[in-house]
Amino acid sequence: MKKLFFFFLLTSLLSAQKTEIIELKENIRDKKGLTRSLTFLDNRSEKKIGVIPDKNESVELKFANDDLKGLVENWFAGDNKTLGNNDIVLMLEDLRVYEEQDANRPFPYAKAKIKLSSFIKRNDKYYFIGRYNNVIISNPKTTVHPSIFLAGRISDLFTQIIKASYYPYIASSYFIPESEINGYNEYLNKEYKAFNNTTLKDGVYIDFQHFRNQEPAFDYYIKKNKKGKVTQLIHQGQEISVSNMYCYVENGKGYKLTPVGFDEIQKDDKGFFIYSSRTNLFAEAKTGGVLIGAVAGGLVGALIGAAIDSSSNANAGAMNGVGFRSTMESNVYLDSLTGAYIFEN
Repeated sequence: MKKLFFFFLLTSLLSAQKTEIIELKENIRDKKGLTRSLTFLDNRSEKKIGVIPDKNESVELKFANDDLKGLVENWFAGDNKTLGNNDIVLMLEDLRVYEEQDANRPFPYAKAKIKLSSFIKRNDKYYFIGRYNNVIISNPKTTVHPSIFLAGRISDLFTQIIKASYYPYIASSYFIPESEINGYNEYLNKEYKAFNNTTLKDGVYIDFQHFRNQEPAFDYYIKKNKKGKVTQLIHQGQEISVSNMYCYVENGKGYKLTPVGFDEIQKDDKGFFIYSSRTNLFAEAKTGGVLIGAVAGGLVGALIGAAIDSSSNANAGAMNGVGFRSTMESNVYLDSLTGAYIFEN
């Protein structure tokens, strides 16, 4: 009898679990008709997205069907009747939702981790366009249904990164052989001196690309006050705002411009990082939607969400983030290919 009771209890709990569908219905028409095809690669090690608490229920986030490749490629085909010559490849490397209680936080947060990259393919060679690689947080104080909020943000990211990938001039000049596409990050990083040299070259760097290539700007210098604080940037003998630089390196140590001042650039086995928070780095509060913005440096012309403008000198190193502006400080990595901030929690 007890076994039967627990069987019915388990059955009722399973049946009570709800599903929130991540809709892929926004218009993704290539208005200039440059794109011929969109190929989707699902490189996730775990295909299930996850279950999060929502009110007094458990909600699983899913796409409309398990054939995500067919879903994305048919979405593109349905919205694009006028075709061009460019072949776009969209790679999903990570997508999961979960609830996590961070250290010294009074309650847990629902979160979504997503890593979505895009390439243009020409004659079996892939050219990196851009990627979104971040954790989005739902604030339980302001969001009634975290499952709906996170599903909406994931849908927005798919839409915007596809739209941002239609224009070939934003692609990297370095190609990736088809045999190396799954390890594209390591393959491309071999080209960049900042990640391979033992020391950084002193000087002022006006954007992330120059920092990555270790090419300090000619005739740019920093000016400090008596307390050692950087107050001005000098270019050709004229004082200009420090917002005109990405970072500077002094005595082999890098210092990244942020809205709250300069943060030391540190390095570990994952790459370069600063110690900061979303509150310090978000340009302004964003409760929903995804923004597209230019990223200076030549490698990427447009990136998504929290990737925006953190690699350039715009807005003093601020970014237009997606989700809750958490005050929690942690290591915030600089994306090795885009310079964007990567929040890992």
